[in-house]
Amino acid sequence: MQSILSSWFVQGMVKATSDMWLKGWDERNGGNVSLRLLEEEVEPFASDFYAAPRCVELTQPAPQLANCWFLVTGSGKFFRNVQLDPADSLALLKVDEQGLSYKIYWGLSNGGLPTSELASHFQSHSVRKQVSNGVDRVIMHCHATNFMSLSYVVELDSARFTRLLWEGSTECLVVFPDGVGILPWMVPGTDEIGQATADKMASHSLVMWPFHGIFGAGPTLDETFGLIDTAEKSSEVIVKVLSMGGIRQSITTEQLVALGKRFNVTPWQAALDVGPANAS
Repeated sequence: MQSILSSWFVQGMVKATSDMWLKGWDERNGGNVSLRLLEEEVEPFASDFYAAPRCVELTQPAPQLANCWFLVTGSGKFFRNVQLDPADSLALLKVDEQGLSYKIYWGLSNGGLPTSELASHFQSHSVRKQVSNGVDRVIMHCHATNFMSLSYVVELDSARFTRLLWEGSTECLVVFPDGVGILPWMVPGTDEIGQATADKMASHSLVMWPFHGIFGAGPTLDETFGLIDTAEKSSEVIVKVLSMGGIRQSITTEQLVALGKRFNVTPWQAALDVGPANAS
């Protein structure tokens, strides 16, 4: 019988966390990832489950996620070590039928708990599950370097920041036409920041935590990684452009509209309305 270690979801999480580490986005135990799984995807590996799974109460009820399975990164675990010992670094858990607690069926073999941002993840999963009709199954948080750097020097306005990234790389509007939501600085690991992030996730698949990092949502690990990678690449371009004296010319509003039509996406109107980044 196939081991859960060779399952697509464990191997996918190993690749995602390794790629994020190699990008320099997840120093030490920074960052966290969660993947919602279907019963039929998990069931073939039931022989690897713990005989007496640990039960942990949720700090925030998640009734929208009742009976859902998740593979998540562990609290205090280093992304660079996930590939070395996935069973120690990851946790497979199932939310109870009321959304009040969860049981750990596999992983965290040396003890510990899922990511300290689990409440934030679950609040965002609840929202994205609804707005995407169940398509979005991944929440990913990391400390994308250039994206985070921009939060220190540009106006923390969602529409203006979105427009800046759209102009930083042509493909950005196609990859995240719904733009970037921005929170005020908040203490991480709290239900409050989780709720604020989820509120932004209702209309944006990317959310900035200023001076901290980024939250992304998507249907797969690869898609969500690619979403963040695209925003980070544009951020890197903008960082370099600003260091060379600032924007002199870039993509116009008319060109952005044409780009959206060509790729059949609807750009966030507020980001179009603010006008070119070099004029703002």
